[in-house]
Amino acid sequence: MNLLTRPEEYVMLAIWKLQDDAYSIPIREEVSKSTGYEWSLSSVFTPLDRLSKKRLVSSNLTQPQALRGGRHKRVYELTPIGRQALLHIRTVEETMWAGVTGLALSGVSR
Repeated sequence: MNLLTRPEEYVMLAIWKLQDDAYSIPIREEVSKSTGYEWSLSSVFTPLDRLSKKRLVSSNLTQPQALRGGRHKRVYELTPIGRQALLHIRTVEETMWAGVTGLALSGVSR
């Protein structure tokens, strides 16, 4: 299994948190809020496109909504292999961080 990039991981986590409300704007807002950085829509669409091609997320169009001027929303969800990939990257990160102590912001400390 290939590892996820950090943006792919963040987008997938946002999708999981948002569940039925996981479309572009709430995904961008969730990732921006969680990372403390303002993400553009293109910064969200690029990983969404890659994740879709990898079959780690799927999407469906909602019914047209009057509130949106009759437009659809594309709502994303994790596929079963997407959930496995997300769990795998969590395990990898926990393993990599295990035993790291005394990490300081300035200078070298062990």
